[in-house]
Amino acid sequence: MIRQELRRILTSMDPAADSALSNTAGAGADGRGRDSLSLSARLKVAGSEVEATVRVRNLSSGGLMAELPEPVTPDSVVQIELGGLGWISGRVAWQVEGRAGIAFDKPIDPQLARKPVPLGNAD
Repeated sequence: MIRQELRRILTSMDPAADSALSNTAGAGADGRGRDSLSLSARLKVAGSEVEATVRVRNLSSGGLMAELPEPVTPDSVVQIELGGLGWISGRVAWQVEGRAGIAFDKPIDPQLARKPVPLGNAD
């Protein structure tokens, strides 16, 4: 009930927020195109050079839900580094109890986020 009310409030403020809300009911893709997973990523908040390691718990073309080590204020502009996609820009749509929804500025291909990042040349 609380989750439904939170979704209603957030999507009334910003329809894009719905794509970043979490789905924790089981693994795999849900009916809205979100894929439950556990993926490590790096997050930077605009205006700060500090990077935090976060755990991405679900991902769609429009956003993601991540576990954060520290709270991030909703509406903060952020960048998150995802696998084969590199740095993606977006903003924090919501933040509750160590988790946050991030709405991307532009849609992504979620499958590319699962690709390993090259470590560079060994030369």
